[in-house]
Amino acid sequence: MIELSDWIKNIFFARHETFAPRYGWLKKGYDAVNQHGADVFDSDNAIEHLGVGKNMVRAIRFWCMAYNILEPVTEKKPLRVGGQMKITEFGGQLLSDENGWDPFLEDVAIHWLLHWKLFMPPIFATAWPLAMNISLLGNFSAKDLAAVIAERLSQQDTFKRYSLASLEKDASCFIRMYGSSQSKNAEEIECPFTQLALLLPGNNRQTFSFNTGEKVTLPDLIYLASCFDFAAQTQPGLKTISLHKLVYGFNSPGVLFRISESESGRRLEEGGKNISGIDFVESFGNRQLQFEDAPALLANKLLQRYYAANC
Repeated sequence: MIELSDWIKNIFFARHETFAPRYGWLKKGYDAVNQHGADVFDSDNAIEHLGVGKNMVRAIRFWCMAYNILEPVTEKKPLRVGGQMKITEFGGQLLSDENGWDPFLEDVAIHWLLHWKLFMPPIFATAWPLAMNISLLGNFSAKDLAAVIAERLSQQDTFKRYSLASLEKDASCFIRMYGSSQSKNAEEIECPFTQLALLLPGNNRQTFSFNTGEKVTLPDLIYLASCFDFAAQTQPGLKTISLHKLVYGFNSPGVLFRISESESGRRLEEGGKNISGIDFVESFGNRQLQFEDAPALLANKLLQRYYAANC
């Protein structure tokens, strides 16, 4: 069983400077490193190069690291949000002007993929997996969410370094990032992840609930790729993974996309029909995804197939 401490090795709370990611920020951070070098975020000209204020410079670096667009040049233990930056393999695949999948992030599907990447190691937005993996079935406010996250942290001996104020900032950012509100402020309008509508308005302006309905803008190939990525993270040496684990496991696709077991099964069956070496089968009442190649290789192959056909 994969535990919370197996996923989260470092603790980063409230490192976003209260800013949810905005349209163009990930490309802006990618281009800054590509054009101005590894020290761009710490340079005296960072504000001019990125065209934003000082706090936003730090926020852009944080979100680029959280979404696996940028990573530290040198590996230090523990990880820190700072220092020289370099473009990741995923960042180049996605945002390269020459042959990137979607350099200007125009396809809504890429925001589902980025949402997935936010929860894969190394995790920089510590509160996000805590928020997505808790059982909040009804309406909740930012303070409610922060309190539940704090309760989860208190149960882990390795997570003692945090403050409730930092958790409340993260909970507020989480809600502004995913909330589908009738009366959005300017920052919510500028956050592309609101279009995923993972949170629905509650019974008043301060409350929300998780959207467990069908995700019509999530392509089957993106979902299937996330399933193989999850298999690579949790059981890299195996060539089968159960539907139950894909739907209910910690940081699983079912949990992070808020997809039901029946919808997940349908997507796996439909998505794998025309892909050789992949089968979704039932054995002794247990439905499983079976595959011949390494799951990490399959995840990348499926992303390549999706973007070759759609971008």
